Amino acid sequence: MSRNIFDELSWRGLVNQVSDAETLREHLDSPGRVVYCGFDPTADSLHIGNLVPLLGLARFALAGHRPLFLLGGATGLIGDPSGKDKERTLNAAEKVQASAEKIKTQAMGFFERMGVADNIEPVNNLDWTKNLSIIDFLRDVGKHFTVNYMLAKESVKGRINREETGISYTEFSYMILQAYDYRHLSETRGCTLQIGGGDQFGNITAGLEFIRRSRPAPAFALTFPLITTASGAKFGKSEKGAIFLDKNLTSPYAFYQYWFNTDDRDVINYLKYFTLLDHESIESLAIELADNPHLRQAQKRLALEVTTMIHGAAETQKVLDASQALFGAGDLAAADPDTLRAALEAAPSIAYPSLDAIPPLPKLLADLGLCPSNSQARKDIKAGAVSINGQRIAAEDHAYGPGDLLAGHILLVRKGKKNYGVVTLGEA
Repeated sequence: MSRNIFDELSWRGLVNQVSDAETLREHLDSPGRVVYCGFDPTADSLHIGNLVPLLGLARFALAGHRPLFLLGGATGLIGDPSGKDKERTLNAAEKVQASAEKIKTQAMGFFERMGVADNIEPVNNLDWTKNLSIIDFLRDVGKHFTVNYMLAKESVKGRINREETGISYTEFSYMILQAYDYRHLSETRGCTLQIGGGDQFGNITAGLEFIRRSRPAPAFALTFPLITTASGAKFGKSEKGAIFLDKNLTSPYAFYQYWFNTDDRDVINYLKYFTLLDHESIESLAIELADNPHLRQAQKRLALEVTTMIHGAAETQKVLDASQALFGAGDLAAADPDTLRAALEAAPSIAYPSLDAIPPLPKLLADLGLCPSNSQARKDIKAGAVSINGQRIAAEDHAYGPGDLLAGHILLVRKGKKNYGVVTLGEA
């Protein structure tokens, strides 16, 4: 990036709150600034709600700065009250640390694909808090925070007035732990900027206050906006829940489809938020969207860029090949079987122990719900509307054989252009 990273983020609509905009911009004119963002291991995988700050670290690295990816091995044991209307359930220490390792591997893989892994260092706040005694914490850290100051924070105010839930001393203290992280990284790494989501501004500015009160040093805060959709739906959610970065929790096909289905009103903003495409490329896609919205070129590019960033080019190509094979003129036999099954996850399916156990084709069509009756199924077969693995079947007494199977255990039955049923053999 040739422009100042602050200007780049501003153009993309990614600057939400900032402690001192003009001074920070000048500060970032010099390369090599240390910036950090924290991620608490509350699950075994990050989700797309984490993508803006995760990609934010990559953007800073590409701009010549030195980002730190902070794992909340300590703060994850406490629970952040920000944006929560009730107490979090505390996870066991072993669970938190196991999740932290999985997230670290996931994030560093992402940075590797972005070409910045060598410039981003992972750190874990458990390393500098695990030996901190409660007496030292209260004397050296807590002494710098007034209860009045803490009660004024939105993360606390939103809970303190809820008589039925309130807020525990544990979660009340979360902002002090996060502030301690910032001061520690300021002292030991020369860190001058903490970034995060918009709901983190109170916690981040608590760190600024702690640094100012205890050992003054340059320190700034910058948050990204919390992403919303034009339709009012919660960003990052599907009918099945959160969209995870782990392909075992959200398949690459489902991941790609989430982005491909982006509303026309959101897609240009999402291209700014979630890709590295430059101004010219995004402006060109905006013009194409206005002229030919039915072609969904902006959505296709968004899905391609983000899926490749998260799952790599090979997995993304499997998704494209499977889509082409199922709904275009591609070769089903050449498509990846696992991706095909993910693509047809919502399709009706039946499992049989062997080929011999599969009923005659008319009954199979009726059992899969692709035809209302055996008689209608016979008419559809005769009309050439039925295929198996992309091959049209003209005989209602079709004899199933090994050649009908994909990957040795999958048989895809289609009626019409887009109505699929999935047959599997054995335990597959």
